[in-house]
Amino acid sequence: MKRVRQTSPFLDANGDTIAGSIAEVSYLRIGGLDQWVMIRGEDRRNPPLVLLHGGPGFNSTRLCRVHNAALERRYTVVHWDQRGTGQSWDRSLPRSSMTIERFVEDLGELVEAVCTRLQHERVVLFGHSWGSVLGPLYASRFPSKVSAYVGCGQLGNWAASEEAAYRYTLAKAERLGNHKAVRELRELGGPPYSAEALWTQRTWSQRLDGQLSPSAMIGMARAFVGPAETSLFDLGDVMRGFRFSLDAMWGEVSEIDLIERVPELQMPLFLLLGRNDHWVAPAISQAFFDAIEAPRKEIFWFERSGHEPFVDEPDAFDDVMLNRVRPAVG
Repeated sequence: MKRVRQTSPFLDANGDTIAGSIAEVSYLRIGGLDQWVMIRGEDRRNPPLVLLHGGPGFNSTRLCRVHNAALERRYTVVHWDQRGTGQSWDRSLPRSSMTIERFVEDLGELVEAVCTRLQHERVVLFGHSWGSVLGPLYASRFPSKVSAYVGCGQLGNWAASEEAAYRYTLAKAERLGNHKAVRELRELGGPPYSAEALWTQRTWSQRLDGQLSPSAMIGMARAFVGPAETSLFDLGDVMRGFRFSLDAMWGEVSEIDLIERVPELQMPLFLLLGRNDHWVAPAISQAFFDAIEAPRKEIFWFERSGHEPFVDEPDAFDDVMLNRVRPAVG
C-alpha cells in the first residue's frame, strides 16, 4: 500500500468541518490493483461526478483542483488515477492488463464503490480525451449506472483524429517557417505510427502552439504544488506512467472508432469543446455528436480554448457544468 496524502476538509466560517461534506483520499482495490481515488464535495447528497482523465496515462487531478474547485459545491467530485497512471503507477503492472476492456471493467468497479460509499444509484461521467472513449463505452453498456455523460476533447474516429492533428501541425510548421519542425514531421510521416512517433508529433504541436513556453510550464508547476494532496515528487511517477500507458495501449486505442462502437446512449449527452483544439479536431467531435443517438444532447463551444477548456476558460466551463449539466441530473 502506498502512502496516502490527506486532502483539505470543507470548513465553515467558524473553522468547523461542514456537516455532510466529504474530503477523502484512499487506495481502492480495483481490478486486483490498489488504485488512487479522491472524493471531494460540500454535500455528499449531490450527484457523484466521476472524472475520466486522458492519455491513456495522464491524469488531470491537479488541473481540475486548481481551476475547477467550484464544481465541488454542486457535485461530489471523484478523481481517479487509472491503472498505470500517476499515484496508481506500479512498476510491477503487467502490460497485458492494459486493455480497453480491462479499463471498462475497472471503471465498473469504481462506480459500484462510489455509489455504495455515497449512497447514490448513478453517477455523472465526465470524459476528457482518452476518457471520452472510456466513458461512452461504459455508459452504453451500463446505462442504469449513468445519469449523464459529458465529453471534452471528444474523440470519435481516433485514426481520423490523428490524421487531422498531423496535418495541422505540419501546416503550422510550414506557415511559421520552422524548418526543423517541417523536416522532422515530414520524416515522421502521417499516421498510423507508433507511440514513440506520437511523442514527436505531439511535442512539435505543443511547441508550435506555445504550450511549452516558460510561462506555460510555470503554470503547470503551480498546479503540482497547489493542492495539499499533490506534490512535485509525484512528477516522476506521472511521466513514467504516461509513457508506459501510452506505449502499452496505443496500438489498440488509436484504431477505435467510437461512432461504430457506441451508436447511441440512453442518457443525456453534453459535449464541452474547445474551438482551437488541435489534438482532437473540432470536426472529429462534431461528427461523433451528429452521429450518436441520445434522449437529449447539447454541444457547447469554448471559443478561446484548446484541448482543455476546463483550464483555458475555467469560469465558462464551470458555468456550463453547474447551470446546464447539473439541472439535467437532478
